[in-house]
Amino acid sequence: MAFASFDSKSASAPMSDINMVPLIDVMLVLLVIFIITAPLLTQAVKLELPKASSQVNDLRPEKIEFAIDAAGLLYWNGETVSRTEASQRFLLEGKKQPQPEVHLRADQAVAYRFVAQTLADASKAGLTKVGFISEPDAVR
Repeated sequence: MAFASFDSKSASAPMSDINMVPLIDVMLVLLVIFIITAPLLTQAVKLELPKASSQVNDLRPEKIEFAIDAAGLLYWNGETVSRTEASQRFLLEGKKQPQPEVHLRADQAVAYRFVAQTLADASKAGLTKVGFISEPDAVR
């Protein structure tokens, strides 16, 4: 170990030796840790797991494409319906599990009254998953 000396000639010279003892201590501790843990990583419990076959359970909800054109006509998956017929269909769909998603497409020129009536009918039927479909803005 090179700490300090009582020699007055080399008292002001910087120490040029590297103290290796702490490095060796750390390496020995790491070596002991690896020697102890390496056998534990290779041991495994051998199990014979049971075999099971099942079908894929697809629980994705249905989609209802509901559209309102500029004249206020209602379309259920492309089929023209009246408001009373649409509310009856909403009631039937509201009882299903999982509940279907309602994708509402409304023309930009349609009166808000028709959109509000549709949302009210869907809400009365218990449908909570209603999404508005729109077109993205053009890239500038």
